[in-house]
Amino acid sequence: MATATSLHEETSTNQPVLPQPKPWPDRILRHSSIAWLLAAALGQWIFVIYVAFQYIPELALFGLPGLANTTLPNGYVFGDMMGNLAIASHVLVAIIIIGSGPLQLIPQIRNKFPRFHRYVGRVYIVLASITSIAGLYLVWTRGVPGGMVGHLAISLDAALILAFGGLTINFAIKRQIAQHRQWAMRLFMVVSAVWFFRIGLMFWFMTTGGIGIDPKTFEGPFLTFMYFGQMAIPLLILESYFLAQRSKSPAVKSVVAIGLVLATGVTVVGTFAATMGMWFPRLL
Repeated sequence: MATATSLHEETSTNQPVLPQPKPWPDRILRHSSIAWLLAAALGQWIFVIYVAFQYIPELALFGLPGLANTTLPNGYVFGDMMGNLAIASHVLVAIIIIGSGPLQLIPQIRNKFPRFHRYVGRVYIVLASITSIAGLYLVWTRGVPGGMVGHLAISLDAALILAFGGLTINFAIKRQIAQHRQWAMRLFMVVSAVWFFRIGLMFWFMTTGGIGIDPKTFEGPFLTFMYFGQMAIPLLILESYFLAQRSKSPAVKSVVAIGLVLATGVTVVGTFAATMGMWFPRLL
C-alpha cells in the first residue's frame, strides 16, 4: 500500500512545470524592442509602397526613360545605358529587400517557417549585395547631393552591407545561430540606412525647421552628421541592446529600454513627417 508521502511525491512529479516569468527588466527590454521593430516595419512598408507607386508604373509604361519622370536627381541620362540600368535595378531591388527585411526579424516567422526564413534570407543578402554594388557605381559616376561627404558615407554603407552579409552567411553555414542572428540584425540596420536617413531628416525638419541644412546645396553640419549617423546611430542602439541582453544589471536593461522607447518615438514621428511631407504628396 502506498503511503501518503509516496502518493504526494508521485503526484508532485507528474504535475507540469510552469515556465517562470522573466524578471521585469528583461520584460521591459523585450517589449521596448518589439515596439521599435513594429514602428520600423510599418515605416519601411510605407516607404516601399511609395517607391513602388513612384517608379514601377513609370518603368512599366516608358522603360528606362521613365526614370526622368521620377524625383531622382539625374534619374535618366540619355546614352548612359549602364547607369540607367544600375539605377533601375537599385530601385526595384530596394523594394524587395526593404519590404522583406522586417520579416526576417520576427521570431514567430523564423521559428514556425524556417524554410521560408532561410530562403528569404538568402535572397535578401544576394539582392542587398547587388544593390550596394549598383549604389557604389552610381555614387562615383553620377554623384549624390552632399558632395564628397555623401560619396564617402554611401560608399562606407555599401562596404558594410557586403561585409555584414558575408559574416551573416558565414555563421549560418557554421550553424552558430546566435552569432548569425546578431550579424543579420546588423545587416538589417545598414541595409535600412537609406530609410533611416529619410526619416531622420524629416524628423529634424519637423522639430527644428532644418537647422544646419543649406536647402540650395543640400549640405551643412547636420547633413554631414546624418550621412554617417544613418549607419552609426542604429548600430549603436543595436549594440546597446545586445549589451543589455547579456547584462545582469537591471539598471543597464532599464536605461537601454528607455533608449529604445525614445528611438521608437523618433521613428514614429520621422515616419509620419516623411509620409505626409515627402512621400504622400509626390504620389498625388
